Amino acid sequence: MSTTGTITLEQLKTMITSGEIDTVVTGACDMQGRLVGKRTTGTFFLEHGIDHGAHLCTYLLGTDMEMNTPDGYALMNWGTGYGDFLAEPDWRTIRVLPWLEKTAFVMADWVDESTHELVPVAPRSVLKTQIAKATAMGLRPMFASELEYYLVKETFEEAEAKGFHNLQPFGWYNEDYHLLQATKAEPIYRQFRNQMNLAGIPIEFSKGEAGAGQHEVNIHYADALESADRAMLYKHGAKEIAWQNGYSITFMAKPYQHWTGSSSHIHLSLWDEAGKRNLFPADGKREMSDTMRWFLGGMMAGSRELSVFIASTINSYKRYAVASWAPVNIVWAHDNRTCGFRIVGSGSALRIENRLPGGDANIYLAYAAVLAAGLRGIELQIEPPAEHIGNGYTATGCERMPRAMYEAIAALEDSTLARESLGDVVVDHYLNYARVEQATYDAVVTDWERRRYFERG
Repeated sequence: MSTTGTITLEQLKTMITSGEIDTVVTGACDMQGRLVGKRTTGTFFLEHGIDHGAHLCTYLLGTDMEMNTPDGYALMNWGTGYGDFLAEPDWRTIRVLPWLEKTAFVMADWVDESTHELVPVAPRSVLKTQIAKATAMGLRPMFASELEYYLVKETFEEAEAKGFHNLQPFGWYNEDYHLLQATKAEPIYRQFRNQMNLAGIPIEFSKGEAGAGQHEVNIHYADALESADRAMLYKHGAKEIAWQNGYSITFMAKPYQHWTGSSSHIHLSLWDEAGKRNLFPADGKREMSDTMRWFLGGMMAGSRELSVFIASTINSYKRYAVASWAPVNIVWAHDNRTCGFRIVGSGSALRIENRLPGGDANIYLAYAAVLAAGLRGIELQIEPPAEHIGNGYTATGCERMPRAMYEAIAALEDSTLARESLGDVVVDHYLNYARVEQATYDAVVTDWERRRYFERG
């Protein structure tokens, strides 16, 4: 059976029976934006996996990046005994992964095994809740991701052995749109494009970006949940493909201070319930409808408050630098890359490009935050400020994104929008996550400090 894209459960059963598939991966997104899960043989999957899903320890939604178990999480802690959640497969997401031999993948939701209700703090759950709100308002959110990353000549293991110092990017000059430099790495970029297409992650373009060894890929738009699933699996799969080829890639927002930051721009629009008509154009072309204006106004009003969900790591905030191609100020304009919000396209393609998330964004949380703020804008009819004309980096009289995680934490602590739109359980959970991240960072002595103070301090 020759398959591309997503497949049905019946097709998967047939492929397992025929021997075309012998391994099934069930994956779910953790708080850090990583896929976690289990592998099973095709035979065991047919006999047990379809009806029962996979058990995952609750601690996976209450760890830090190093898999430590910090205090402060109400739903999972030593007092609860760290039992299991159920990874319940979403059968609409089954894909054959061409870069892994005879392997299929299915995205799962974290659910309570006894009630089968979504675990509210799971990133995919947070997004599904916002999509449900949009649906109740007669809106169908359509999203697409642009992902930027660096291709590095060392493997992940070699990079770690070097202490992540003096890594060699695949290139030595700014290669933005350069075809020659991109050709040097085309053997692997071609694998990224073609194998992702085969896995049902349609790639529109790939191109060199503004840093040496930096590349961008554009994933075709889809319903918000499908779009997030595609971006999630692209980031995971591209790392696997890079490793198989003796390289590594990083989606860090700012790997080194002298490297251009990597973004994860979100292109978005709202359609009617049937998905037939884009509700953003007022005149069928470029003029913004009330829905588009209010959604834009809501996003702008809520971006700083919800920045923990948009920029979820300490490193995320290193990317927000003037004249760096990453936005700083919360302003909007038509086709202006210096602004946090860029209006592009016309007619059915009219959309907002949200340029705030970095390559390290947990895509489910970023999408959810964007939706939560935008839907609030529609509900309250929040008008955006006037279009910014000129250099967005020099804008005055506007909010800017937080300069560091501690500012983002303070903004979330004071946010009424967050609690009303996302709920106390979600806000408290991710406030704890951010505080743990900040406290861990604050306790580390960095190379910068040693270079600055060891002799002269």
